[in-house]
Amino acid sequence: MGDKFKIYAGLAIFLGLASFPLWYGSASGKTARPPEIVVKTKGVPGKDRCVMPAGYMRASHMSLLQDWRETVVRSGDRRFAGSDGREFSRSLTATCLDCHSNKSTFCDSCHNYLAVTPDCWNCHVVPQEEGR
Repeated sequence: MGDKFKIYAGLAIFLGLASFPLWYGSASGKTARPPEIVVKTKGVPGKDRCVMPAGYMRASHMSLLQDWRETVVRSGDRRFAGSDGREFSRSLTATCLDCHSNKSTFCDSCHNYLAVTPDCWNCHVVPQEEGR
């Protein structure tokens, strides 16, 4: 009889602690808002659109960059045809960073929000940001 009480009490404490993040976040009304993306372009003429549509890039840019890396390293193919038929160079520094030049406001804001650490900068040089 006494053991039954201890088991139920332990189970209740465990469930309360395990579910704490779920009910505390919704009860307090505090939700983390996604960062607002600020695209600070360098004003490169003719590069007013990304290689793929914005929705695709928000969801799948990491897959695209990994595919680019594999294709360039394994087969040496540096040409990429965008969804609208324009051609680009498969290059983070020569293509992406032409428009998305500010790493801290563009890349880091989302990556920090999602708590991910991409390995891009293990090989690539971090771009010099304006105002530094």
